[in-house]
Amino acid sequence: MFQNLTDKLQTIFKNLRGQGVISESNIKEGLREIQLALLEADVNYRIVKEFIENIAQEAVGQKVINNITPSQKLIKIVHDKLIELLGKEASSIKHSSNPPNIIMLVGLQGSGKTTTSAKLAKFLNKKEQSILLAGTDTQRPAAREQLQFLGKNLGLPVITEGKTPLDIAINAVKKAGSISADVLIIDTQGRLHINEELMDELIKMKKAVSPSEILLVADAMTGQDAVNIAKSFNEKLGITGVILTKLDTDTRGGAAISIRKVTGVPIKFIGTGEKTEDLEIFYPERMASRILGMGDILTLVEKAESEVNKDDAKKLVKKLKSEKLDLEDFLSQLRQMKKIGPLSKMLDYLPVEPGLKNMDISEERYKHIEAIILSMTPEERSEPRIIDGSRRKRIAKGSGTNVQDINQLLKQFYSVQKFIKGMVGKGSEMKRKGFLSPLISP
Repeated sequence: MFQNLTDKLQTIFKNLRGQGVISESNIKEGLREIQLALLEADVNYRIVKEFIENIAQEAVGQKVINNITPSQKLIKIVHDKLIELLGKEASSIKHSSNPPNIIMLVGLQGSGKTTTSAKLAKFLNKKEQSILLAGTDTQRPAAREQLQFLGKNLGLPVITEGKTPLDIAINAVKKAGSISADVLIIDTQGRLHINEELMDELIKMKKAVSPSEILLVADAMTGQDAVNIAKSFNEKLGITGVILTKLDTDTRGGAAISIRKVTGVPIKFIGTGEKTEDLEIFYPERMASRILGMGDILTLVEKAESEVNKDDAKKLVKKLKSEKLDLEDFLSQLRQMKKIGPLSKMLDYLPVEPGLKNMDISEERYKHIEAIILSMTPEERSEPRIIDGSRRKRIAKGSGTNVQDINQLLKQFYSVQKFIKGMVGKGSEMKRKGFLSPLISP
């Protein structure tokens, strides 16, 4: 997520280290590089210009105080300004005083409305709300069948009966009332581009069903196109929020950074994958941290809380305090991490150096790691420092790998050991919540 932008910003801040004071001369080059990085990330030009000016006004003349270096101070300023740009606080779903709470999802074809309808339904259903889905997309082939399939997998009812999209929406409102549903999510039709026919249809539906939320589903990969689409939908329909999809594959970040400022409406959720559980609340502060390469431990912890055995986590914390983390613990943590999701995605939430997120942490690599550790003796897992050349050859033979793989794993383990000990020593949120996760580094 935003990897290109994150790497560039981290490099810029690294180059500013060692300066005693942030002066006009040494800040000018840094701000120019930040400006270029944001423009290359497809952030709106006017937003970039204002953003850089605000940073410059606050940064110039900042001195070293309380062991805070100028580069650290600049990072803090950029972080704070990013949070403001992204919306300051998370925006929750509005609730109607008279159920059902009706949510219309709108957007162009290909933005992911139907899948997002199911994701949102699952998210709200976890909050013990009864959900009804309505598929009103009569134009895209199999759109309603897709929603019915997703609804069946979630165990949620789906309404698709009606000759026109408006008929289906009205029928769904009636059905929601008859079954006392808390929430009705309406998946609307899209077009390849914005036109009068699409907007007239959505405006009529809005008047007929009186939704409490009209959420635009926008493809983050389209950058400024997503921002322009959001602006048009807002002007003509009056959207109340945005759900950015495909953010997990967006290496630029232009849409996420620009859309709130341009439209004045909040980003409420982000799509981070194809599965129905891949929907997250958009937290401006956490997203700013991710963009700057500072990680997002809180979101990772929240994802893990339902999967991680907290008793095991507490035992691990105790081991770390006594500096007795071993390969058995390492394997246990890998297995728990796999329950949360693909290991490659976990790195989006961890504060790692530029380039480390391109490492090989595929499913095949995980199987190799597991096979290697299981081929070790209990003594070797407990005391990996004893694994000499002859032991490595034996382990490689037993696991179907080679000595180079063993060397790489041990290097990874020592890096993880050092990283997690540092996190525990800092009294991080991971420790407070009783969860620790490994960082696989090359």
